[in-house]
Amino acid sequence: MAKPVEEWVEEVARLTKPDKVHWCDGSEEEAEKLVRIGIEEERIGDQPVFHALSGRTFPNSFLHRSHPTDVARTEHLTYICHPDEQTAGPNNNWMSPGEAKEMLLNLSEGCMRGRTMYVLPYLMCQANSPYARNCVQVTDSTYVAVSMRIMARMGTHALERIGNSDDFVKGLHSIADLDPNRRYIMHFPQDNLVWSIGSGYGGNALLGKKCFSLRIASWLGRREGWLAEHMVIIGVEDPEGTVTYMTAALPSACGKTNLAFLESALPGYKVWTLGDDIAWLHIGPDGRLWALNPEAGVFGVARGVSRATSPNVMRTLESDGFYPTLFTNTALDPRSNEPWWEGIDEPVPDGLEDWRGRPWDRGSSAPAAHPNSRFTVSLFQCPTRPPESDEPRGVPISAMIFGARRTRLLPLVWESFDWQHGVFCASSLGSETTAAAMHEVGVLRRDPMAMAPFCGYNMADYFRHWLDFGQKLACPPRLFFVNWFRVDEDGSFIWPGFNENIRVLKWIIDRLNNRISACETAIGLVPNLDDLDMTGLNIPRDKMEQLLEIDHGSWSVEAADIEHLYRQFGDRMPPEILQELASLRKRLSGSYRL
Repeated sequence: MAKPVEEWVEEVARLTKPDKVHWCDGSEEEAEKLVRIGIEEERIGDQPVFHALSGRTFPNSFLHRSHPTDVARTEHLTYICHPDEQTAGPNNNWMSPGEAKEMLLNLSEGCMRGRTMYVLPYLMCQANSPYARNCVQVTDSTYVAVSMRIMARMGTHALERIGNSDDFVKGLHSIADLDPNRRYIMHFPQDNLVWSIGSGYGGNALLGKKCFSLRIASWLGRREGWLAEHMVIIGVEDPEGTVTYMTAALPSACGKTNLAFLESALPGYKVWTLGDDIAWLHIGPDGRLWALNPEAGVFGVARGVSRATSPNVMRTLESDGFYPTLFTNTALDPRSNEPWWEGIDEPVPDGLEDWRGRPWDRGSSAPAAHPNSRFTVSLFQCPTRPPESDEPRGVPISAMIFGARRTRLLPLVWESFDWQHGVFCASSLGSETTAAAMHEVGVLRRDPMAMAPFCGYNMADYFRHWLDFGQKLACPPRLFFVNWFRVDEDGSFIWPGFNENIRVLKWIIDRLNNRISACETAIGLVPNLDDLDMTGLNIPRDKMEQLLEIDHGSWSVEAADIEHLYRQFGDRMPPEILQELASLRKRLSGSYRL
């Protein structure tokens, strides 16, 4: 009798009709074979799936050029298919499961003809973790197969774990004809199923990543009493050797990867990289919050990464490891056969090819690399990955940081008054948009907890889950908020960011250890200027005061916009959050004494 996983794969094959089916074992030899197929046989339009790079700077590396219409997450084509619309919430696109499956069955009929269907068994989290999840994805893309081997723990060990069980997360993916009008990323939380068609872009096609580890897992977390979050996990080691573990939630392309790989500008401090994108958070037997990274790789934004801004990212990319490194939609220097992107240390070479493979004119207003160009690299190559990364239960979290990209309004850093106030602050965050999704860049978008595109159910219920979750913690972490992007009157960034952000982390650690006080303001606890370690950093005092300024008039406008965000959730909004908004308005009006 066939095992449930075999029966499901056979069912998918009958629908999609591939020429052959290959069960991946996760080996290095298999990966090399898949890359060769992507170079010699498989194509995206008129481009091979992979282009072998020189390997001089980035060993064992390959360039992938995606279809020009397929360069970012397609949030308007991403659906959460709960049985009823209210459970999905206004934060999600919704379609009934029956209607969605009928549509997908029609779109998927014969969609893999002429191709191989690759079966990818994998685990999210290491195999010995009590929080590991068994998963199987099928795909007709060698790019996806190779990427999933980097990003997850793929191989026969996952099939052995599944055995005769039907308890595994299913992912059905096909690039089909890459027609944007026939492109959908559909989630069925009740079935532990993700079904994606018409896209080969990482966020739409690597189904263990945002699709399962956030959208489906956030729903599982609510049901089972844990959190799946869009968060960095880092350990900050001080000069005495004490490591403080933190998480940080920042929208895509807003400094998240730089923070995860931060190289300290302060002597004696070191940042350890445990995860750059996703954290699964559980309450430990000690009542503390524990976090682990379910992924094994990094799918990061290339733009702006250099030895000056992100030296540990560059060291990771330059490391020769067991896994290949993939570059997606960067430019190419055909003379050196090396990738190039805006912000890298090297000057613009002559004869550059743009991200579509066309000759690029250095006088062109269009960038050579796509603004959302990416790298995919194994975390095992990271020089700042600590041994604690393999702890099956994760690491204990003392602080949770939430960030936003705002050129005005938000101070450099502040701390919430308590857990409930912190959940309110995180739920109300707005960030100026970036190129990581298909929308206009620079528009203010409310992004609670940096989870707006990734929460797999009604966000009002998600806020309730956060409030209830905090009540169960014997020693909840303190909640902090950062904004690296405030500008002065000339439009120049005031804070240098990047490696200097360690100064903000040091302030957070000093607060956790009760070494310093803070200034109570209408929005929370802001640093006393002299408590920020500015050694060796020359920023005029008036500029630093501007960085920490709280403008009550602007915040009153912000409060009105926050109310507009909450109104869409109607009666499902937790009254505690609305109470916090009312308290903010009181403090801003001056009717509340600080």
